[in-house]
Amino acid sequence: MLGFIVAAVISYVLGSIPNGLLLGKGIWGVDLRQHGSGNIGATNAWRTIGKAGGFSIFFLDMLKGAISTYLGLRLGGSELAGIICGLLAIVGHSWSIFLGFKGGKGVATGLGVIVTLMPWVTIIVFLVWLAIVKATGYVSLGSIVAAVLVPVLALFMGLHTDFLVLGLIAAVFIVYRHKSNIGRLLNGTESKIKSGGHHVK
Repeated sequence: MLGFIVAAVISYVLGSIPNGLLLGKGIWGVDLRQHGSGNIGATNAWRTIGKAGGFSIFFLDMLKGAISTYLGLRLGGSELAGIICGLLAIVGHSWSIFLGFKGGKGVATGLGVIVTLMPWVTIIVFLVWLAIVKATGYVSLGSIVAAVLVPVLALFMGLHTDFLVLGLIAAVFIVYRHKSNIGRLLNGTESKIKSGGHHVK
C-alpha cells in the first residue's frame, strides 16, 4: 500500500511538470502561454517555435505518462495501480500544481499511459490520429477521434475491464478538455497544424 501511495504522489507531481513552459522559455526564449492558443502542449509549440520544439515537448509529455504508469505497476504491484497512476499523471498535466492548477489537454501524457498498458491499441490509435491530421490538418480532431477509439478497441480486443474503464475515463477527459476546439471545429474557425518557428532565437 505504501508503494502505491508513493507512486501515486510521484505520478501527480511528475505529470505536473510543465515541459512546454520550461523548454519553451529555457531553450527558445518563448513563453507558450503568450502565443498562439496559449496552451503549453506540443501542438501550440509546433505552431509557435517549430517542429523541434513540438516533437521535444510531445515526447517529454508522453514520457510523463509512461513513467507514472510504470511506477504504478512496479510499486503498486498491479495493473489497476498502473492505471490509477497513469490517470494521476494526466490530471497533473492538465491541472499542474506548478501552474496554479492549469495546464495542457493531456493527449501526449495519455498516450504515454496507453503505450505502457495497451501497446497494440496505441499503434492503431496513432495511425488513425496521423491519418486524420494528414487529411484534415486538425490535430484536435485527430486527438478527439483517437481518444474515443481507445475504449472501442479495448472492448473489441477483449482486454480486461480495467483497461476498458481507463479508456472510457481518458476519452471523456480528453474530449472535455477539447470542448473549445469542438466548438471551433463546428463553426469552422479551428486552426490547422502549421509549423512556426518565427519566435525562435
